[in-house]
Amino acid sequence: MSDVTIRCRKDGPLIVTGDVTLTDHDGNVYDTSGRENIALCRCGEAKIRPFCDGTHRRTGWEASETTSQGSSDDDAQ
Repeated sequence: MSDVTIRCRKDGPLIVTGDVTLTDHDGNVYDTSGRENIALCRCGEAKIRPFCDGTHRRTGWEASETTSQGSSDDDAQ
């Protein structure tokens, strides 16, 4: 099993690092071959969703979620 990391960028996209398969709601697979990192849109305004195109910077979208001290994977379920 490969290691996958998903990082929330402050006021920006989710950065996915590692070998993942990304599908749409119909199960169609997005071609992410050759990409070391995938930036996924969180603002909802990108023209190339689900990928980030930097639109969040122009719209002033903000998100600065952080983890709580002592949180665990069990808390997210």
